[in-house]
Amino acid sequence: MATISPPTPPAGSAPNRPIVLHIGDPVKYNPTTYAEFSTAFEVIRPSTAERERGAFIQALKERRWGNFSAIFRPFWGTGGEMGRWDAELIDLLPDTVKVFASAGAGFDWADTKLLGEKGIIYCNSGLAAAEAVADFAVAMIISTFRHLPWCMTAATLSPQSTQPFQACHALATAASHNPRGHVLGLIGFGNIGQQLAAKLGNPAFGMRIAYHDVVRKPPALEAALGASFHPTLASLLQASDCVVLATPAFPDGKPLITSSTLASFRRGARFVNVARGSLVDEDALADALESGIVSAAALDVHADEPRVHPRLVAMATQLSVEDGRLPGPGRVMLTCHNAGGTVDAYRVRGAEHEECAGGVARGGGADGGEFGVFEEDVRGE
Repeated sequence: MATISPPTPPAGSAPNRPIVLHIGDPVKYNPTTYAEFSTAFEVIRPSTAERERGAFIQALKERRWGNFSAIFRPFWGTGGEMGRWDAELIDLLPDTVKVFASAGAGFDWADTKLLGEKGIIYCNSGLAAAEAVADFAVAMIISTFRHLPWCMTAATLSPQSTQPFQACHALATAASHNPRGHVLGLIGFGNIGQQLAAKLGNPAFGMRIAYHDVVRKPPALEAALGASFHPTLASLLQASDCVVLATPAFPDGKPLITSSTLASFRRGARFVNVARGSLVDEDALADALESGIVSAAALDVHADEPRVHPRLVAMATQLSVEDGRLPGPGRVMLTCHNAGGTVDAYRVRGAEHEECAGGVARGGGADGGEFGVFEEDVRGE
């Protein structure tokens, strides 16, 4: 990260640092750069109570935090207490706001179109977490081919009975496959999708890479990653042995994976979600697992976080002590929105946020993060 310097005040005037509104918990992973950032700018961090929507709206109306130039949310776990940044919040922002630098790889919790209309750049941290998410997704994909939840749960029951261990040792083999040669279908081919293609294609795991996205990638990139483009989602689903969801959530909050899209899956295909829980109709997914349309699934994100769908929990945890089998055909791995969470990723994204917020607040450009407004999605609507 480049050294952050405050703007030079006009001759004869008192130095006035631009105000940055820091929403969320204190910075944990970049204390040195944050100290430098706090010297260059006047950083105001509202309390947790002030960040609740009603209190936050009142504070904006009162101009309690002055004419701040930037909004800075360095951590995805906190700073969202006020809810989605919609017209009710955005219309209350002072005209001085030029940039919103936020943790996370998506754009779903803010109306980026409205921010753009008001001249506010929205920066996220998709690049910072892409490798961490892709690494985690690799483990989840392997799990769907090798049924790791079954293997792990059976082993933990051995003090009660050795039957689950013995049954899993014998039966999991018949349900397991190597990923090599199978088609990996990527819904979304941005930073994470491309990392997955590089990690799981040739020569590493030898999977065949297919993808669907709103915009086809350049031929040179497709060739470098050995990726084949499918112009429709249905075509991709019909061709894939393992489907990975790696696309931003939709502004309307509607799911992409529904009973109708699941009907296009190859029978026995696998499913992994490292995108957003709102993209999946979890009842429909549970039905597909029970019917065998989907043979295994791995979900890092959930529709009602931090609560996880009870039918999926049952498929992930309930193992018969008598015969060591999981209930029904379902094989499910569930995690706690952990994919992007590494010390390395947080250090990079923290530096990106500070650089992005600082650059624009000083009257320059957004040097860190990614920014833009998305009006299309993988549904083609």
